[in-house]
Amino acid sequence: MAIRQRLELRQSTQLVMTPQLRQAIGLLQMSNLDLAGFLAEEMERNPLLELADPAPPALAAAPAPPAADTPGAADLDAPRDSLYDEAVADLQTAWRGRAGGAGAIAPAEGAEALAMPPSLRSHLLGQIGLVAAPAPAVALARLLVDELEEDGYLRASDEELCARHGVGPGLLAEALAILRGCEPAGVGARDLADCLALQLAERGRLDDAMRALLDRLPLLAEGGPDRLAAALGTDIDRLAGMLAEIRRLDPRPGLAFAPGDNRPTVPDILLRRGPDGGRVVELNPDSLPRLIVNRGYARRVAARNPAARGFLAECRASASWLERALDQRARTILAVAAEIVRRQDRFFDEGVAALSPMTLREVAEAVGMHESTVSRVTAGKTLACERGLIELRFFFSTALSARDGGAAHSATAIRDMIRRLIAAEDPRRPLSDDAIMDKLRDQGVDIARRTVAKYREALRIPSSVERRRRAAATVGRVIDRPGHPT
Repeated sequence: MAIRQRLELRQSTQLVMTPQLRQAIGLLQMSNLDLAGFLAEEMERNPLLELADPAPPALAAAPAPPAADTPGAADLDAPRDSLYDEAVADLQTAWRGRAGGAGAIAPAEGAEALAMPPSLRSHLLGQIGLVAAPAPAVALARLLVDELEEDGYLRASDEELCARHGVGPGLLAEALAILRGCEPAGVGARDLADCLALQLAERGRLDDAMRALLDRLPLLAEGGPDRLAAALGTDIDRLAGMLAEIRRLDPRPGLAFAPGDNRPTVPDILLRRGPDGGRVVELNPDSLPRLIVNRGYARRVAARNPAARGFLAECRASASWLERALDQRARTILAVAAEIVRRQDRFFDEGVAALSPMTLREVAEAVGMHESTVSRVTAGKTLACERGLIELRFFFSTALSARDGGAAHSATAIRDMIRRLIAAEDPRRPLSDDAIMDKLRDQGVDIARRTVAKYREALRIPSSVERRRRAAATVGRVIDRPGHPT
């Protein structure tokens, strides 16, 4: 067969993800606080973008005279309510007016008073500076602080540390002793056994039996306590006491200083009662960025500097597209949130027990969107209502069939029913998984015992045997307390 060249014309269709489309998809996943940060970055790149900050009511009655270079209201082609209705601002007054109510939102001023906790590095450097030791060892100990991982472990070998810092083994040993002597105990350990040994030594409990146990920690996971007790040459009761003491230690001492997210949780969506008694779903005006496109500024700059017209045209097109994307984002979030509230209407009146099973696909079909769009909308969004601050993902759960052929039950509601049954049980005779299954079936829930066990474990509730043992231990401690009547 001869090989030859030829030209062919073919037609095909394919979905192209433009940068604007990717950005629009990303906007759906952002919370209002994340969106504010994104718009702040966009304003640094685009001089035509501005955020509208509503003036306080006391200052609104006395507007300041416009400056010579300040654009007037006629220059702002996009009005302040171009994206969101001004009536949304009335929600904040009504919401804050319910002082002491369950759905009241705490003021954000308290977030500014949150103090940053000390980091592990600063905590250790402050202690090392007080150690009476030779200057080279103290200086090397300061450098070793930067070698620690987030959990407080020092996993680099001695050879690597000596080569990296150009020191000998003797000086490294002195610096390690300084570092490992700092609080919290266990910092600078090489592995788990070393970390636990440092903490036991600090408590004065690192004896030969404990050393032998720490050397055989993998044996506990592989063979269980019986095999470990035989290897240590001790009985089960003494081994249980040693293991209980080890469980009180911290396997990752450095994580106590890990930076956390101190940002206040601000709701993205507000739910309130309307004048007619119905429920009104609105975006939170306090956290919702409001965008203004200053086209008048672009016209003046283009008139003075014709060379900048191309750049300003790109900025104007980008700002207009972002304006439309934000409007579409707001409409999409409101549509999805309204459908969720409509389907879960009984939950807001009766609580978790009335939660209905609901999937992303059902909501997507109801609002005429793709399932992936609903998934992005509900990711990281919170709704403030009379029952508190709730994530939108909380309302989605699988369905469990009813025994009598009635309406299906939500898995979240079933877990709440299991939690209530266990909370009301007699501690001396706790309910087994079979007993819980029978009680749920009496209430019309068709559920298997293994499903009860799975939901109980998801709630972090121990088995009936463990609950009975804990109850007996609690009673025993009360009886053995000095001065307790027998």
